[in-house]
Amino acid sequence: MNTYLKAELLKTFVPAQKSRGRQDYKRRLTVSYCLSGMQKKKKTAAMEVLWILLMLNLLQPLAKASSDTTDDLFTYEDLMSCVEEAKEMVDAAYESSQKRAHNALESGKATPFNFMKYLKEPRGGTKAATQVADYTELTLQILKEKAWPTLGDVNITDILSPLQKEQIARATGCVSYTHTTECPEMSPYRTISGKCNNRMYPNRGASNQGFARWLPAEYEDGISLPKGATAGKLFNGFPLPLVRQVSNELAHVSNDNITHDQNLSVIFMQWGQWVDHDLDFSPSSHTNPKKQVPCGSTNCDFDSPCFPIKFPPNDPRITTRGICMPFTRTSSACNPDSFVREQINGITSFLDANMVYGSEDGLANLLRNKSSDMGLLAVNEEFQDEGLAFLPFETSTPNPCWLTNKEANISCFRAGDSRANENLGIMVFHTIFLREHNRLVSELKELNPHWDGEVLYQEARKIIGAVIQIINFRDYLPLVLGNEKEQYIPPYTGYNESVDPSVANIFSLAFRFGHSTIPSFMSRLNEKFQPNGPNSIIPLHLTFFATWRIILEGGIDPVLRGLLINPSKLLKQNAILNEEVQERLFKQTEVMGLDLAAINMQRGRDHGIPGYNAWRRFCGLSEPQTVEELGDVLQNIELAEKLLALYGTADNIDLWIGGLTEPFVPDGRVGPLLSCLIGRQFQQTRDGDRFWWENPGVFTEEQVESLKNVSLSLLFCHNTHLSEVPMDVFKVNNYPEDFINCAEFGKLDLSPWKVPIE
Repeated sequence: MNTYLKAELLKTFVPAQKSRGRQDYKRRLTVSYCLSGMQKKKKTAAMEVLWILLMLNLLQPLAKASSDTTDDLFTYEDLMSCVEEAKEMVDAAYESSQKRAHNALESGKATPFNFMKYLKEPRGGTKAATQVADYTELTLQILKEKAWPTLGDVNITDILSPLQKEQIARATGCVSYTHTTECPEMSPYRTISGKCNNRMYPNRGASNQGFARWLPAEYEDGISLPKGATAGKLFNGFPLPLVRQVSNELAHVSNDNITHDQNLSVIFMQWGQWVDHDLDFSPSSHTNPKKQVPCGSTNCDFDSPCFPIKFPPNDPRITTRGICMPFTRTSSACNPDSFVREQINGITSFLDANMVYGSEDGLANLLRNKSSDMGLLAVNEEFQDEGLAFLPFETSTPNPCWLTNKEANISCFRAGDSRANENLGIMVFHTIFLREHNRLVSELKELNPHWDGEVLYQEARKIIGAVIQIINFRDYLPLVLGNEKEQYIPPYTGYNESVDPSVANIFSLAFRFGHSTIPSFMSRLNEKFQPNGPNSIIPLHLTFFATWRIILEGGIDPVLRGLLINPSKLLKQNAILNEEVQERLFKQTEVMGLDLAAINMQRGRDHGIPGYNAWRRFCGLSEPQTVEELGDVLQNIELAEKLLALYGTADNIDLWIGGLTEPFVPDGRVGPLLSCLIGRQFQQTRDGDRFWWENPGVFTEEQVESLKNVSLSLLFCHNTHLSEVPMDVFKVNNYPEDFINCAEFGKLDLSPWKVPIE
């Protein structure tokens, strides 16, 4: 037989072995054995023809197997055994991770990483959802290992049949998180979880679902491995730089060199964080279920979920080799359609005040005052703010707030969002909206004494959600998007059932532009807006988890005055983050804090976020390739040279740093790329929300007119001891000339909510 023909036939069959099941592998062995025998016996031409026919006869079933995959490599029993093995390992990992976190806090030796992990810990229903997703992911890993001797290094999802994938999804519980929910009868109120807002697609925008993807995820292996996990791997012909190196060279600015925003107050920064906590929460994964080894500063190799941030050799903070900054990957969400790793959003995607009320029924019920049938939220039973309520304390022990002042022994606050204790400013906002809910309930009760507690709670919650929507779209977004707001968020035309309001994965990175507006210090001012004693100016890192400063040092009013009168930090191309968050993030108990810039870029790689030019193309913008082209986009040739020296190509630039280096759009605080991504998200958030405050039927026409009069100034007057506030709290104001007596603001007229007794 012609040797070339034999070689070509073997090329057809042998490589296919890696993408087939056990039966195809046996066929290949049989063919190889037959060929070997014929070579030894010098077959006649007739025998060679017969051999060719045999090979051609095998070709059809082999080709079919390579395209359809087989079910005989793993039996149903094999799959179920792997699922059970995965469940046991994941459950053990969750338990050990919680024990370590508890012990670190109880011992008083918690690191900045422990503080961050506390903020990002999945709880309640989110924990259950991430656990189920971990069952699925580990099951696939186990199956891949079992298939290795037969198939080699293959994509296990290509081997499994659709039926097998469905069997795994059902056995792990993933199906229950992704299947279509049967919606109850129509209600005038949102569900706490966000389910059934869209009655055709009930999971859209609901909590504990995967983020939306506007562009396909980019992972090293196409499934879950983050870019940068494999040292030396090239992307578009270049290796990715260490995120800490990018942070050091492009993001750092000392506290002494901060540029203050001449137009926008710290309220601008704080509202951005408040709204972000209403839209997305990406909890951290737990320990590697196979090794049970926690992510730490000496575990510097990628070992999911540990994706450590490595220090470059010349890093000014590190002199000891083998040290890294701990980083844990975001928990995955169930994605049974493809099993490609998708990150979970633990809260609803709607502007619905879920940071006040929670995103699942268990937490929502826990936050309510059960001592009366009034629909009130629970308040602190130990302390008051000169007659006004504080948030209730978290009852779980121990918690990191105790570690910021062990003598004070003040716990963390409990709220609808686990990040309520992150800094003093966010604590102020949580407190004000708690008070506003209870104030609304009391007034609604006077108007409608026949309403029970549930109706009072839901009506107040509905108003609070509308207030946040109004302030965000009318007052805040124009300051962010400037002249491009109308382009991306045109006038409202009504609810559109075909619009998916789910928060996009890219938005969870793009909206972190707000980190560039964080000032280095928090100030607390007295009634005359003057420094409130010797500790009136506090470095930002000493405000993290410092609930004791609210309870024991004057309540929320001094902090709010500082937010009103001080400017936000201005984003500059050469001054992206202040050193309080770039060097000292959560530095309460350790010398080395975390680096927020490095974390943001590492998070983008963890999430499989495509590079800078892919998003420029998505938004219809130019895709710079040369230094000159990038210099034109950034209006800064020196910065373009630095970026390309680090990344090699603009295609590889991490979205977060690339977006922040663009010059502002006119009258805005972000560049064209971030303006597109942020604007598009808020347009979908609005148009895909059946309960949007302007959607006809959500409120009466009279109620809509009344709601138009709400403002942050009004909320501050209603829920603090301040007697004067600025008309526009987002702008930098001077005291006393820019302040107005609260009596001139009037109040929200609730008379349209009065319902006659039938």
